Amino acid sequence: MKQLNSGKAKELADYCHFLRGSSFRELKLFEEAKTELNLISRNFTLYPLVYNNLAITSLELKDFKKSIFYFNQLEKLSDKDQKKYYIKSLHENLGLCYLHLKQFDKAEAYFLKSSEILKIEKDTISLIGSYNNIANLYYEQYKDNLAIPYFEKAYLLSSKVKDFEVKRQTSKNMAVVEENRNNFKKALIYRKESEQWKDSLNNQSKIWALADYEKKFAVAQKQKQIKVLEVENKLKNTQRNTLFFSSIGLLLILTGGVYLYAQKVKNGKTILRQKNKLDELNATKDQLFSIVSHDLRSSVNALKNSNSKLSATLETKNYDELNHLIVQNSSIANGTYSLLDNLLHWALLQTKQLYFNKESVHLYSVIQQIEYNYKPLLLDKSITFQNSVSKNIFIFVDLDSLKIVFRNLLDNAIKFSKENGQIIFSGNDIDSDFYQIIIQDTGIGMNENTINELLQEGELLAKKGNSEIIGTGLGLQLCKQMIKKNNGTFNIESELNKGTKMILTFPKTK
Repeated sequence: MKQLNSGKAKELADYCHFLRGSSFRELKLFEEAKTELNLISRNFTLYPLVYNNLAITSLELKDFKKSIFYFNQLEKLSDKDQKKYYIKSLHENLGLCYLHLKQFDKAEAYFLKSSEILKIEKDTISLIGSYNNIANLYYEQYKDNLAIPYFEKAYLLSSKVKDFEVKRQTSKNMAVVEENRNNFKKALIYRKESEQWKDSLNNQSKIWALADYEKKFAVAQKQKQIKVLEVENKLKNTQRNTLFFSSIGLLLILTGGVYLYAQKVKNGKTILRQKNKLDELNATKDQLFSIVSHDLRSSVNALKNSNSKLSATLETKNYDELNHLIVQNSSIANGTYSLLDNLLHWALLQTKQLYFNKESVHLYSVIQQIEYNYKPLLLDKSITFQNSVSKNIFIFVDLDSLKIVFRNLLDNAIKFSKENGQIIFSGNDIDSDFYQIIIQDTGIGMNENTINELLQEGELLAKKGNSEIIGTGLGLQLCKQMIKKNNGTFNIESELNKGTKMILTFPKTK
């Protein structure tokens, strides 16, 4: 609005109207969108996209003739230009317009052309929609014998997709087809199938709601545990002080000499014990400072430098570089957050404040949830994720610590995988008591020295052969300790440039 009110630079004004019009369309404010888009001059660089927005807006407003006019302008473009401007579903939309205008011959031609293109592109979900549109077109004309084969094609294709709504709709369509044939037995089967997919949609929503509730409940439980531990510590301090002063009083009564000697020995032991404890605390402190100085300082410095570049890029209006820097900032922030999260859990483990509650856990569902959390990172690097563990396996572990282990190992697999890589969660039945989980990636791998160093107890920093630090190793050390707490085992198999296998075993639920 500020740019438009300045009244200068017609090209920038066209961009402003285009962005406002597109935004109004996304918000379903179609009249406002049409007003903005009509203010754009015909010599605008992206005018084919203006036609596309006007066509879709007119279709939403049920102004089908005007929508056809705009779509026809796009139809005149070459296939190369249509791909350049990312104009999809052109023929499908034209078919819908003619269908609403009862011009069935034209609608049929466009729907059939669209379905052929979608077959070539192997766009299964869109092809199902196209088959449904063709079937509805024939139904409108009472040509049931032509409509039914397309309903059947759509139903058969729906078995290849994971979209519950598509499966529900195709099953419902087949139920109507069988009812019209008076084949009520088959119709009932399809109706039941449709209801099952509807239940699956509802269950999916309930699962995510339950997961959110579980997270909030876990936080509340941890806070209660911390308060209980604080009270226990105060009580222990009080009891220790009482016993200490009682002992002193008793020793004073018995004999001053014996008391002095015993007190001297006791003080010596106390000092030695405190010295050992202090040495341990200092070692822990040094490790923590090492993490903060290396990783956090590097991350914050990288974020500072990236923000400086971001500020400079904003002035030059280099939008491609700007997008790259924003993605880079997000990656740095995510890495720093993961480090802090691991640091918190590691500190709780070291101070024995982390509470473990073992229970029966459905392994397949947990891995699905972890995949959902990391979906953006997987898509960013075009990495294929596969969950091949058995859907019938339940393991006896602490759920929170299991999620931490899987998150860290999946994060490492993504970090050290190249573009278009693959990550697979698979499993093996070792025996009646334990189940083996294998996390395999196609990343850069590691040599035998690095594997031995990572498997060594107490090693916090993982280094390459040239001593260049590639990570603190804190996440992996945290995983090993949590696996051990859950009575599990951990091993690594890897070769340079041939990927890595992280092999875990956990006890099954009896």
